[in-house]
Amino acid sequence: MELQKQLAYEFNLKEVYAENIINLIDEGNTIPFIARYRKEMHGACDDQVLRDFADRLNYLRNLNKEKEKVEKVIREQEKWTPEIEKALADALTLTEVEDIYRPYKPKRKTRATVAIAKGLEPLAEIILAQDLTKPVIEYAKDYVDVEKGVNSEDEAIAGAKDIIAERISDDANLRKTLRDIIAKKAQIKAAWNEDADENKTYENYKDFSGEVAKIPSHRILALNRGEKEKCLKVDIEINPKLTISEIEKAYKKDCEYTNEIMDETILDSYDRLLFPSLERECRTTLTDRANEQAIKMFEVNLKPLLLQAPLKNNIIMGYDPGYYNGCKIAVIDKKGDVLDTAVVYPTPPQNKVEEAKKKLTDMIVKNNVDIIAIGNGTASKESEILVADLIKTCPRKVNYAMVNEAGASVYSASKLAAKEFPDYDVNLRSAVSIARRLQDPLAELIKIDVKSIGVGQYQHDMPQNRLTEVLNNTVEDCVNSVGVDLNTASVSLLSYVSGISGSLAENIVDYRSQVKHINNRNELLKVKKMGPKAYEQCAGFLRITDGDNILDNTAVHPESYDAVEKLLKLFNLTDAQIAEGGLTILPSLIDNKGESKVAEEIGVGVPTLKDIVTELSKPGRDIRDNMPLPELRSDILSMEDLKPDMILDGVVRNVIDFGAFVDIGVHQDGLVHISQISNSYISHPSEVLTVGQKVKVKVLSVDLQKKRISLTMKGID
Repeated sequence: MELQKQLAYEFNLKEVYAENIINLIDEGNTIPFIARYRKEMHGACDDQVLRDFADRLNYLRNLNKEKEKVEKVIREQEKWTPEIEKALADALTLTEVEDIYRPYKPKRKTRATVAIAKGLEPLAEIILAQDLTKPVIEYAKDYVDVEKGVNSEDEAIAGAKDIIAERISDDANLRKTLRDIIAKKAQIKAAWNEDADENKTYENYKDFSGEVAKIPSHRILALNRGEKEKCLKVDIEINPKLTISEIEKAYKKDCEYTNEIMDETILDSYDRLLFPSLERECRTTLTDRANEQAIKMFEVNLKPLLLQAPLKNNIIMGYDPGYYNGCKIAVIDKKGDVLDTAVVYPTPPQNKVEEAKKKLTDMIVKNNVDIIAIGNGTASKESEILVADLIKTCPRKVNYAMVNEAGASVYSASKLAAKEFPDYDVNLRSAVSIARRLQDPLAELIKIDVKSIGVGQYQHDMPQNRLTEVLNNTVEDCVNSVGVDLNTASVSLLSYVSGISGSLAENIVDYRSQVKHINNRNELLKVKKMGPKAYEQCAGFLRITDGDNILDNTAVHPESYDAVEKLLKLFNLTDAQIAEGGLTILPSLIDNKGESKVAEEIGVGVPTLKDIVTELSKPGRDIRDNMPLPELRSDILSMEDLKPDMILDGVVRNVIDFGAFVDIGVHQDGLVHISQISNSYISHPSEVLTVGQKVKVKVLSVDLQKKRISLTMKGID
């Protein structure tokens, strides 16, 4: 298989672009670097397309290796034919290759291999030819051999039938046909396992039935979990007439002496070998597809969460609610450094509400706190009530925001947190993390195992290596699209920058501590183990806000600095003008002269020129500034206050296959079912909604006992 041709076709790319991407990946370039700084070589594909391309490239290379292995085995058996060669060349999936390999694959002991060892294969060939002139038993007499374990004609015929049954099961074309029929026509059914203890979680699946072709991913994952927990029995069912007729079409001829034997053999092959195997394949395919969809939703939800607008230039109080051990408080300054800490006990069993209010008010005034970030976990409702009440009498204007604290406890108990805050206990570290999540979500959330952030479903059921790979790629794309301040970034943040490993990140921080301040990107080459390749990969993503060169605070790569100088000279512009507020006149100057002509004169491609112009127009820009700010509140709403038809402002917290959960300012998020998101048809909620998006919703119903809120986005003016 010519990989560049196949990938060019699948991704609708020019063949030269596909070849370039393959070469760039093989040379060790990272996806963020390729996406940002090699646009001319791939036609300006975005990072997601490039990651999909890299995944598919890896799959096709594994496919080619598997084909080579299969060819070698079949050739060693001296059974290689032009037909097999063509079938193998045309195979586009590992499943198809496995089907071709199946008849030649070394088998464990089966009924068919036992029969072959007894010398019954010629009899199977005679029966399979189905052109007999006398009863089969007459042919079988020649194969009775007590020494080989064939004691009668009936035993010989039974062995021959086993050989034919396995041959039918191993037919690659037949398997493909039946696989397609099952995928299109079968039902997946679930029944309650009578031996299981009652579990209301799976109430909706007690007598479930759905089409394999249409069942949504979240239902597959729910069925799998119910089966794993031994609450459900799950099966694939299909009308056997649809499948057996295909086997008969391929293997049965009209012969009075073999009709009955072939009917029995076909049924045995289907019931004992083919269907159980294809059922397992079908379940595996459904699970793989559901896992990929669930992982995709993690990815879709994680990106906007990481790219939330930071609350810059604010002093923030982190409030980690709790009961017995009190509520932990930490105040951070505008750079994220800790100014003050405390513990208050306004919740049961201590209930020291007034004492807590006074202590918090004193801290707010003393440290000039602007915003209180409250974690949304245990005791958050009582804490929110306290803060909302405190704000009314506080001498300083202050707002609060609810912060998703998923994973905060994981971080606060980690080695990283212990190294960062050796003098604080676990809960105080968590309060600092909550405050920092509001101040700079990206810088804080990357310290946490991304699977613990809580923006998806069934994360513990996913293939963990694949989930980790995809989510880490998402974090990497976010970090590099924002850029990283070289003089303040943590080791954790630096390690996600293109081309920088964990150990190299530590070396950068060590070098930074020695020189106190890095003044230009070229200094990076003095960092231990920073080679030319790593420098090439990372330099454009690292920012120096107050360095020697204004371009070091942009996404312009050092390799393009000469081109920038030529561009400025071309239009009689200066570095000072960039620093004064950006070259906003540059786009019109280039349009007048001609974009292609300017690009040619300065020695870059048009895509690179466009990127340079964007950076020079707004040097030091943060792409997150275009994102909606966190919802700040000064008063509280309780679930008991909600009434049907109330219209409220909300923020999307999680997008899932069947809807979205929206924070409307009460402790419990409300669900907008997919059917209630839009008046127009949508196939998935992510077509309309993203995590962090502000929306207007209307209350449909409130179930206080089950703590469920149903919302709609329809019918709102």
